[in-house]
Amino acid sequence: MLKHTTRTLTAALLAGSALLGSAFAASAETLKIGYLGGLTGYLAGYDGPSLAGLKYAVEEANAKGGLNGMTVELISRDMRSETAQAAVMAQELIAEGVHVMVIPCDLDPAIAAGQLANAAKIPSISACASTPTLAAIGGDFVFSYYTADNLQAAALANHAAASGYKNAYLLISKDTPYTHKLPEYFGEVFKKKGGAVAAVGEFKMGQQDFSAEVTTLAALSPAPDVIMTSAYEPDFPAFIKALRAAGVTAPILGSDGVDSPTTLALGGVAEGVVFSNAGFPAEGSALAAFNVAFKAATGQEPDVVYYATGYDLLKLFGAAITASGGKLDGQAIRDGMDGLENVEVTTGKITYKGQNRIALRNVALNKVAGGKKTFVSNDIPAAADVPAPQ
Repeated sequence: MLKHTTRTLTAALLAGSALLGSAFAASAETLKIGYLGGLTGYLAGYDGPSLAGLKYAVEEANAKGGLNGMTVELISRDMRSETAQAAVMAQELIAEGVHVMVIPCDLDPAIAAGQLANAAKIPSISACASTPTLAAIGGDFVFSYYTADNLQAAALANHAAASGYKNAYLLISKDTPYTHKLPEYFGEVFKKKGGAVAAVGEFKMGQQDFSAEVTTLAALSPAPDVIMTSAYEPDFPAFIKALRAAGVTAPILGSDGVDSPTTLALGGVAEGVVFSNAGFPAEGSALAAFNVAFKAATGQEPDVVYYATGYDLLKLFGAAITASGGKLDGQAIRDGMDGLENVEVTTGKITYKGQNRIALRNVALNKVAGGKKTFVSNDIPAAADVPAPQ
């Protein structure tokens, strides 16, 4: 939750390398990391980039002699964005003897996998699931890494209040906690800031026709001066197209699910959309340096922040193992992770100490302008403004 650093390319990528170097003497041990994600299906746009970033980190570390002197082995499984399959694949990774497990970017499959890893006393962490109750539901060995929903909502509400908005419309879906609770968190904070919630519309995930919701919204009097939703593709593109086609021009606030090439490809329809995520690659920042290095090494454009947050997971594992005294048993890594404070990664600094295994981190606000992401602000919401997890 701190502002981006302003290091040069070399310094930015090597600063965390103390974790990749000689904290311990070279060891014959191998650190096994299990990656469980939806590499096909609706999670592919989130879990796929996260895996690509982590894979790059592992290759980089092994080329430099390993993580804390240990060779790193990355074992991945595609759970096809299906909760039942997540449980099956988690059991496979446990049988492979992984020391830590990365679990999917959506709550239900993350819980299914995390609870199995928890029972086996294997620390697990989601690269981008943002539901703030994940760690509590999953168990003592489950960690959440990405910017939590209630934290994103507070930052978006701060922005709405600072922009002078007074009357908000919320679009929710009760199909997932992410699409349900995040807008409600926003409404809670927005009202504390002096705003009002004019109405709440509801949709079903996967629906293609938003004409009924848009008709109701357009008829509101007074008209809302801002619309907030945590819908993501394919729902968000369908909604905003219908909204603009109906002549509704109110600005839209979205969450990290909007951080997608699909949104940018919408052209003028998405112009002005402001959304939250884990970081913006401002000039001179560690995130900008990562993006340059990743593209140079892989030839792939890191067009969403999930590449970087996936990359950063290895730094967290290295820091946790360092804190554990180099031990690879699950309890030691878990305890090491739980005590981490101000670990510097590409998107700022990460703290778990005293946070109930939910990462304390920065919220970046982005704006779509001319088909590109532009920087709005970094925000560290006051603790009193962050709603209690539900």
